[in-house]
Amino acid sequence: MTSTDETPARVGVFGLLGSGNIGNDGSLEAVLGYLRAEHPQAVVDALCGGPEVVAARYRIPATRLHWYRGEYRTASRASAIAGKGLGKLIDAFRTAAWVRRHDVVIVPGMGVLEATLPLRPWGFPYSLFLLCASGRLFGTRVALVGVGAAAINQRPTRALVRWSARLATYRSYRDSLSRDAMRAMGVDTARDEVYPDLAFALPTPQERDVPSSTPVQELGEASPDPAGPVCVGVMAFHGGNDDRARAEEIYRRYLDGTTRFVRALVNDGRPVRLLTGDAVDASVVAAILDAVDSPLVTAAEAASLADLMTEMAAADTVVATRYHNLVCALKVGTPTLALSYAAKSDALMAQMGLGAYCHPAREVDADRLLEQFRALEHRSAELRRTLTERNLATAQRLGHQFTALTAALFPTTDRTHTHTHTHALRETP
Repeated sequence: MTSTDETPARVGVFGLLGSGNIGNDGSLEAVLGYLRAEHPQAVVDALCGGPEVVAARYRIPATRLHWYRGEYRTASRASAIAGKGLGKLIDAFRTAAWVRRHDVVIVPGMGVLEATLPLRPWGFPYSLFLLCASGRLFGTRVALVGVGAAAINQRPTRALVRWSARLATYRSYRDSLSRDAMRAMGVDTARDEVYPDLAFALPTPQERDVPSSTPVQELGEASPDPAGPVCVGVMAFHGGNDDRARAEEIYRRYLDGTTRFVRALVNDGRPVRLLTGDAVDASVVAAILDAVDSPLVTAAEAASLADLMTEMAAADTVVATRYHNLVCALKVGTPTLALSYAAKSDALMAQMGLGAYCHPAREVDADRLLEQFRALEHRSAELRRTLTERNLATAQRLGHQFTALTAALFPTTDRTHTHTHTHALRETP
């Protein structure tokens, strides 16, 4: 399937988008920004988890990823089990029909090749395999762009992920660990590149229309108040696929340690702003607010990565768990401490010059966390300068990512126009 300047390219975007995870949606927003800047004639639609949200927020047609509407509910009754089983069969035909209508399908970022959080093989891994197999069958170019990957122990999930990657036309990763993991799982990665996470391509609050009442400080500058606000990004963390037997214990330990840390900040007179990255994290916020009954602790209602960046740019320091909470904090240049639940968080922090400021989410020690937090704040001015430098390099690398993507997916596109999107990335502070 080919496209010309007279026939606009038909581009699909695919994934668990519009489903409540604002990190996934941020990756979609970055890719849509690239398409609208570099390929404005492209006709774009989505096959996704939350089509109503995607259609309303991003103004593109969207189709539901799964035929069975109870896909993400636990099936305990025979009728639900039968519905899920039938849905898997129907989804094979639905996915193939959708893929066939496109010249290009992009899977924008996300950890689609990993199982660092609980994941069943017949869930998203199966959906991704259907996508990539259909692309190979019908000649549609399927691109896994800036995705995350990790070693997977569960054999069915590992097999589906491996074959999905092999069948894709184009692959790039958000860190070297992801590429190494796919190589270890038997995928030829010789031509695969590593680029920064797609969310780093999003504009900072200064580049958006921020209301004058929003207290956003200059990027790279310390707050004039040495005891200013702290953003704490929380997560309904129960471990990964291999931790199912200990899931509740892991969650309780994480919640207890994080709560004790927030209480210590409040005892020091620090305002604390609780942030989330997925709708499921609301229960953690509620538990902390209940346990630390203080007007100094408030919760933000962030609906996008832009909202998160606005909150984080106004903070002295960020302590966060979810990967894209970390991305947002680092992007706006705020000194950050990671409650790390996977190697990808450690790799990101090291890439941005803050590798010493990681704390294990599975074993939150409030006293040790407070020590690390104080050490981080002691170096705040220095680390803000480091983040400014690393963000410049990150913007340049993402410019290369989008150039490579155009070459791989739109080989017949006239590229004599000005690369406005790439230029904007290189100008991003």
